[in-house]
Amino acid sequence: MLTKTLVTLIVSLAVGSLLSTTVHADQASPLTGTVKKIDGKDVDLSAYKGKVVLIVNVASRCGYTGQYAGLQKLYDTYKDKGLVVLGFPANEFGAQEPGTDTEIATFCTSKYGVTFDMFSKIVVKGPGISPLYKTLTESADPKGDVGWNFEKFLIGRDGKIVGRYKSGVAPDDAKLKGVIEAELAKAG
Repeated sequence: MLTKTLVTLIVSLAVGSLLSTTVHADQASPLTGTVKKIDGKDVDLSAYKGKVVLIVNVASRCGYTGQYAGLQKLYDTYKDKGLVVLGFPANEFGAQEPGTDTEIATFCTSKYGVTFDMFSKIVVKGPGISPLYKTLTESADPKGDVGWNFEKFLIGRDGKIVGRYKSGVAPDDAKLKGVIEAELAKAG
């Protein structure tokens, strides 16, 4: 039979453990911190809380670059329901994003008519990885480094990662769209 003191200690440890887990979960939210938009303005990622967020590392000289058109179409289709697409140019894979922010912005708007939010070039893998991508790759299921350009992370209205999609999953993929629609249907 446990003594009252021992029971109190066990309950305190259990509650403390739950609280630290909750705090840790909040700290690991992908929608924290500041990032720089492609025009140089700082954006607090918490501004996207309550939205369904698709984060994509992009590149202008990749076999998947044509996905810009699909991402724009996805954004156009669902933006009024609460979807945002966030494009993060990165140059870690085959040096396929060598341009400056200005060159990338011009390319995206002139070639693909991109109107979704684009950000300044960042590091998505290896030394110097951005805090956003560190959180994404450590919190997503499965965990691990980004494999290539145009990998996608889907964040639900609750701020939690609800899906991770490899580069070969096109923006018009039925499964991806189904998860987006299910998340959009949830109250924000």
